[in-house]
Amino acid sequence: MIIAIDGPAGAGKGTLSKLLADYLGYPYLDTGALYRATALSFIKNAADPEDPTVAKSTVESIIIDMIDGDDLRTSEVTLASSKIAAIPAVRAALLDYQRKFAHRPPGAILDGRDITTVVVPEANVKLFVTALLEVRALRRYQELLDRGEVSIYDKVLTEIKTRDEQDKTRTSAPMRKADDAIEIDTSYLKPLGVLRIALNIISRRQKENFKILSL
Repeated sequence: MIIAIDGPAGAGKGTLSKLLADYLGYPYLDTGALYRATALSFIKNAADPEDPTVAKSTVESIIIDMIDGDDLRTSEVTLASSKIAAIPAVRAALLDYQRKFAHRPPGAILDGRDITTVVVPEANVKLFVTALLEVRALRRYQELLDRGEVSIYDKVLTEIKTRDEQDKTRTSAPMRKADDAIEIDTSYLKPLGVLRIALNIISRRQKENFKILSL
């Protein structure tokens, strides 16, 4: 079973994906972190991302443990990931990586911006996780504070609004809700409440009886 989750920044798709992965026992791929891990590999190896062969070998060398590293959150890596994401050779290699990950038994959970529309449109369950802009900005602002970083709410709000616009209007694989994806608005929900809704959706789609009442 493949569960594909899309949505804007700060909506809670990453939190939901991790909770689902723990509950169902499925491997989980944060595709945004995958792009950052790829960018970091290019930086460390001074490799040429424009070369299709190099791009493919770089992506294939990435292991899941690398995607959880703290060194992926630096401004240098964030800027580099934005640039390499626009390179056709890198995008093609990453797309292949994501599709292979999705189709490994017993299934997988992937989240990002174009998972339901481009990466695995054949997914068994498609979710679009969203929330009000102000709520998402407040969550990201609090996350930065919790990490000990200096942050200004208005600046975070502007950055998320700009990111939304970029994701929706980019030429390659823009973020949009797939026609058959089910939307979950997390604005006023706790993580376990979102998990219950998602499990109900999965249960209906797969006709499985999860013990969701015990959550």
